Amino acid sequence: MTAVPPESPTPPTAPGAEPTFYDEIGGEATITTIVARFYEGVAGDDLLRPLYPEADLGPAEERFRLFLVQYWGGPTTYSDRRGHPRLRMRHAPFKVNPAAKDRWLVHFREGLDAADLTPEQDARFWDYVTHAAQFMVNSFED
Repeated sequence: MTAVPPESPTPPTAPGAEPTFYDEIGGEATITTIVARFYEGVAGDDLLRPLYPEADLGPAEERFRLFLVQYWGGPTTYSDRRGHPRLRMRHAPFKVNPAAKDRWLVHFREGLDAADLTPEQDARFWDYVTHAAQFMVNSFED
């Protein structure tokens, strides 16, 4: 039996286990594409950029990427580092109104469009993010 070289990828799921949605869409590489394109849009968005107080969007991008990886069935690095996601609590300090939600979805749509997903995978991902975005609305003031 030959040893697997360290640079070879490990199987995404245990032998005999059902692949997760994370596996089906291409794993971390696909989520990285989606999130990177999303943050490219956020970086130049006058409405959303103020909601990200860090000068460098890199840490927020990494947190979001790790969250989506975990949510869709990949490694649990997000929870290992940060605990339970507590999305509403973590976003409570920021005014997320319907306009911000809609703009967020525009940039996320761009991220999904940059990924090589099947129509079914795209619809499943989009359904989740549209519901999650609505859930994050915490203000109806402009």
